[in-house]
Amino acid sequence: MNELRKDPIIDNLVIISTERGRRPLDYKRKKEKKKKNYCVFCEGNESKTPPEKYAFREEGTLENTPGWKVRVVPNKYPALEMEDGKPIIEKVGIYEKMNGLGVHEVIIETPHHFENLDKLSIDNITLILKTYQQRYLSIFEDERIKYILIFKNYGIDGGASLEHSHSQLIATPIIPKRIEEELNGSTKYFHLKKRCIFCEYINQEIQFKERIIKETEKYVAISAFAARFPFETWVLPKFHNAYYEEISDDEIFDLARMMKEILFRINNKLNNPPYNFIIHTAPSKKFSTDEWTDLDKKYHWHIEIIPRLTKIAGFEWGTGFYINPTSPEEAAKVLR
Repeated sequence: MNELRKDPIIDNLVIISTERGRRPLDYKRKKEKKKKNYCVFCEGNESKTPPEKYAFREEGTLENTPGWKVRVVPNKYPALEMEDGKPIIEKVGIYEKMNGLGVHEVIIETPHHFENLDKLSIDNITLILKTYQQRYLSIFEDERIKYILIFKNYGIDGGASLEHSHSQLIATPIIPKRIEEELNGSTKYFHLKKRCIFCEYINQEIQFKERIIKETEKYVAISAFAARFPFETWVLPKFHNAYYEEISDDEIFDLARMMKEILFRINNKLNNPPYNFIIHTAPSKKFSTDEWTDLDKKYHWHIEIIPRLTKIAGFEWGTGFYINPTSPEEAAKVLR
């Protein structure tokens, strides 16, 4: 049966239209054979990338040489770049623009070309997640940066221009609209109920169980109630925390186990689809407004994983609504 569902955090509507959809397993894709051409991200080609900003390395190895496990370099074709001075807003009539100040980095997740994230060891994934944490802490020292988005594009249809497993970081002097919507929604709920809406969301899903994919001691993976896309999966900490960069080593290790398992299930059940994952965390602690004070109580960091199984078309572009042909409950069953 078709339904209109409202996202409880940002109030956006989604149409769950199973009548026009395909059965979930029909999304299985034909696997593409990987062909290795020359790759600047592979070990031994360190001189072909910009100089590294950070790395986990074998003891005794030097920067920009082999011997690394995870490596961070500036994006060679950055969307934004750091420069001297402050963000400057310029108004021209009804128009407004700002200088392109920010940071754009690439996190190379492994020295080996054919190792996808779900095939890496738990220890290797732990190092990747710790690298994310370190970059948050380091870049947020610059008071001009208000927000950092870490994301992964996997596969050509997922937006990856290079096959070698990597993720990216873009830091901006403004709060992105999607994050602003979540901040507004969680603040509104906290003022009304004096509780975190994400914590309420998690508790209700654990109680109902029908959209739970996997639960560990510290995390839960959920097929989102108002999923915009087929098999959209959220990974949320069961403990309240607004800031990804504050998680402990134990919490990072448990998250590595969860991410490996969920990405393996998506790969296995849907035949290696392209996907994106995005970390949503609170803005820099140095940035606050009267509206967004006490974000440590109101917001809750999480990871959204979006397999790219359908295309955004005219209705979505025209309305801002999404049509999802697979119910979140059915998606959870498949991935369980």
